[in-house]
Amino acid sequence: MNIKEILEFGINKLKENNIKDPIFKSKILLANTLNKSKEYLLINEQEVLEEENVSKYTENIEKLCKNIPLQYLTNKQEFMGLDFFVNENVLIPQPDTEILVEEVIDICKNEYKDKEKICILDLCTGSGCIGISIEKKINNSKVILSDISNQALDVAKNNSIKHDTKLEIIQSDLFNNINSKFDIIVSNPPYIKTDVIKTLDKEVQNEPQIALDGGEDGLNVYRRIVNEAYNYLNENGYLCLEIGYDQKDEVIKLLKNEEKYKDTYCKKDLENRDRIIVCKKIKGE
Repeated sequence: MNIKEILEFGINKLKENNIKDPIFKSKILLANTLNKSKEYLLINEQEVLEEENVSKYTENIEKLCKNIPLQYLTNKQEFMGLDFFVNENVLIPQPDTEILVEEVIDICKNEYKDKEKICILDLCTGSGCIGISIEKKINNSKVILSDISNQALDVAKNNSIKHDTKLEIIQSDLFNNINSKFDIIVSNPPYIKTDVIKTLDKEVQNEPQIALDGGEDGLNVYRRIVNEAYNYLNENGYLCLEIGYDQKDEVIKLLKNEEKYKDTYCKKDLENRDRIIVCKKIKGE
């Protein structure tokens, strides 16, 4: 089969299985299989492919038809202008999370610009995209990545090496193995209600449940973070959280009930939905 024929096969197969963006996904998958650009496919559509590549491509088309995310097959996702390795052990970084990263970067530049080292904890780090992106943008940052999943931390370590960072990586169930204090704690924790997960896009359902499931009301991990983060923040330190679009009031209520935080505010994502909450630690006794 040549490039044109195999692409037509892939597109038709995806269409038959009602997979979104069949043309785009078919081309990206073939370009990745051949380690070529999409432009190469267009220019060389009559090129006959080696049987090994045909077999690999058709196998991955079948996986797409089973709603395996494209990024898990290409092991690539762009985030904050950087390419990240991803696999089935981590959530796929999304553009909305860039709002969280950009806010942390702004805080670093505005509040800590004269500090020799800004200590930052990326809690529930997954692929490491949040902490690594911050470290690449803020020269005077000292970032720790933490996650409960060793498999996720393997991915984060891969990305840390890929982007030549000097991050510390700690396996921890939230703060259990954390022994430092930070100027900023940032987190995109699991926040989907358990019953809602089964209603999500089938591709999302194939992402790791441990990184999605926030419990019956979606707030289980927030409760722990809000309760414990105070003890790991420096005076006037920042807690920066991604939230579900409908969780603003509930998470702010958790913060108020703790009576440990001040100056709370929310920012919206690119689709004008509530997406992040930021607050500061109230000075301790």
